[in-house]
Amino acid sequence: MAQDALDSAYSWTRLGVAMLIGTIGSVGMWSVVVVLPLVQADFGVARADASLPFTLAMVGFAFGNVIMGRMADRFGIVFPILCGGVSLGLGYAGAALAPNLWLFAAAHALTGLGAATSFGPLIADTSHWFLRRRGIAVALCASGNYIGGTVWPFIVQHFSTGAGWRPTYIGIGLFCIIAILPLALALRRRPSLHNTTGDIVTVGGRGDLGLTPNALTVLLCIAGVACCVAMSMPQVHIVAYCGDLGYGVARGAEMLSLMMGFGIISRVGSGFIADRFGGLATLLLGSVLQSVALGLYLVFDGLTSLYVISALFGLFQGGIVPSYAIIVREYFSPQEAGTRLGVIIMGTVVGMAFGGWVTGFIFDLTGSYRAAFAHGIAWNLLNISIALWLLLRSSRRLAVA
Repeated sequence: MAQDALDSAYSWTRLGVAMLIGTIGSVGMWSVVVVLPLVQADFGVARADASLPFTLAMVGFAFGNVIMGRMADRFGIVFPILCGGVSLGLGYAGAALAPNLWLFAAAHALTGLGAATSFGPLIADTSHWFLRRRGIAVALCASGNYIGGTVWPFIVQHFSTGAGWRPTYIGIGLFCIIAILPLALALRRRPSLHNTTGDIVTVGGRGDLGLTPNALTVLLCIAGVACCVAMSMPQVHIVAYCGDLGYGVARGAEMLSLMMGFGIISRVGSGFIADRFGGLATLLLGSVLQSVALGLYLVFDGLTSLYVISALFGLFQGGIVPSYAIIVREYFSPQEAGTRLGVIIMGTVVGMAFGGWVTGFIFDLTGSYRAAFAHGIAWNLLNISIALWLLLRSSRRLAVA
């Protein structure tokens, strides 16, 4: 691939295909959130047990990003995307035919694995095709996940209400195979990495924090777990929460879509903020605002206010996870950035998985989501503390220098 092929018309066309695959594949993360109340009623289980499929989907997503990412490095992006499409098809078929919750949950580990190919590996592949516009290209590729979170809840809610969740799952599985496999073939062309590695520099030139790379990685992993435990509470349980308040699950699905839609704006906009103020400041800003939105959920539970707060929550939190990628580029060697970021992203996914389950567990104990919101705020404060400490440490070291 010649150097002038970077940022070319082909690069942008390829980005469009990647975003479409990301939008379709992300259904593996969002569908179970919408059908959670129906699954709970069908299998006659507690809310915490009904939350287990989402947890296993996130576990599959976490390991899938590592496994499929390594596969992409070795064989190119097409083979893992093909594997992901097949995994989604088989996962949804298995879930639809599951006679009990445990097999239903196990099938979602496979859908999570399939969904992973439409996130981390695609983002990494996209970064090889851009130089001047790499930041916005990566942000747009990552937004495919949130675009899917905007459109899929409406689709899943519509068909599961009319036809039932089992036929809907069969339909989703067939659609994933039919749509993703041909799109994967459009990405057959592989980049010449030796033409792109020379442009890698430390973004922002912010140097080091006086911490060993491993110590900083551990801190960022803890921060990632903390922010995503808090983040998962509205994302996983907003549909069930609206059902409990008497507004109906359809209203909750609309709020989830609204949340994801505003998250797209936040995800792209965070790149511009990070370019100006750095990744740590972006992380701190997003985390503080996310905590504010969680506090609003504690105070207001009217239908109109929940729509407004869900939109604000999406606008506040969408840029948090991408900010970790900026931090890695600022404070780690470029040669190990991929490994460090992969470990940190796995931490965020663990936080989402644990948060989705523990929120249901707290609900079962208390019969209310109020304690769950407070629990999320506590984790969010841990994330804020880490981000603030690192930012202050960075400022002091720059001042000394």
